[in-house]
Amino acid sequence: MKEYLKSEETAMLELLEKLVNVDSGSYNKQGVDEIVRILQQEFDDLDFDTYVNEEKEFGNQLIVSHKEATDPTTLLVLHMDTVFGKGTAKERPFTIKEGIAYGPGVIDMKGSHVTTLFAVKALLKEHADALKSVKILFTSDEEIGAPAGRAVIEEHASGMKYALVMEPARTDGSLVSSRRGGGLYKMEVSGRAAHSGIEPEKGRSAIEELSHKVIKLHALSDHENGISVNVGLINGGSSVNTVAPKATGEIDIRTTKMEQAEPLAKKIEEICATPDVDGTSIKLEGGITRPPMEKNTQTIELLDTIKEVGEEIGLPITDISTGGGSDASFTSAMGIATIDGLGPKGGNQHNEGEYLEIETLVERAELLAAVVKRLAK
Repeated sequence: MKEYLKSEETAMLELLEKLVNVDSGSYNKQGVDEIVRILQQEFDDLDFDTYVNEEKEFGNQLIVSHKEATDPTTLLVLHMDTVFGKGTAKERPFTIKEGIAYGPGVIDMKGSHVTTLFAVKALLKEHADALKSVKILFTSDEEIGAPAGRAVIEEHASGMKYALVMEPARTDGSLVSSRRGGGLYKMEVSGRAAHSGIEPEKGRSAIEELSHKVIKLHALSDHENGISVNVGLINGGSSVNTVAPKATGEIDIRTTKMEQAEPLAKKIEEICATPDVDGTSIKLEGGITRPPMEKNTQTIELLDTIKEVGEEIGLPITDISTGGGSDASFTSAMGIATIDGLGPKGGNQHNEGEYLEIETLVERAELLAAVVKRLAK
């Protein structure tokens, strides 16, 4: 397989360039749908079954499987959306310099689209039966919390034994064996406006109320146990000489264990239910968006299997925990053995320096193919 994949490196890069040069931000339905079209054609050419799940608001989703697949046990999960706006690909298109590929979404995660496709091609040449145990799901909204994708992931993950999530490997090549869960809230504070010089006593400051809440919410953080609460954005007031009638705060929360999420949500709701400044009120919206991906027994067993496969092909495998979220949280929460970070190596995701180490396209395609072959047994 390695020899075949090495011979296909130029084709890999050609496909990667085509994908990267399509803007596919989460809210760019046209762009995401173009990625669907490109990938669907690639798998159609391999005589695979492809199905497009139509979405009205976000990009469509693509489901791929072998024509003879009857009861797949392994789900590969990838996302097609990026964080970049329209016009980014034109401003800084796909480029290669000294063995490094650059461009919007090159590592997060269009490189993984390429390694997945070519792992499938390699298996078709040598171990086609292994592909009958696999289903591949390309989602369209991972970067914004999977508002449409979560239900699709959970639908297709149902009954699976394994989930391989194709987010990029860490910069040192590590896979991801656990992730923190997270959530988002928005609190809108209403007060009463008044002139701060003439009759300030008649006012009720929404900013003052918001300040009380920020302090109380931040006090919920327990970094030692992996809980963090951060009011990362605030806005309020109408002018410097007016007691603020309105203020808003946006809250990001992170948890490490499933059992932490519900008590934390309840505490946030309790804090926002009672004003500290008489005459003000708070409207709270939001909640938990992603459960944590825990390193449980079944995940450890899957990780051990992947490490064994890595040794066999000469690729040492390490793993790491991370605070960032991904669709791996959804399959893990369903009790499915889940490993993330199986894509190529790179870094600087979500900014203009995003890059991919080209030599890892072949090694990660080989790893994926070998893991799929092993799990099929």
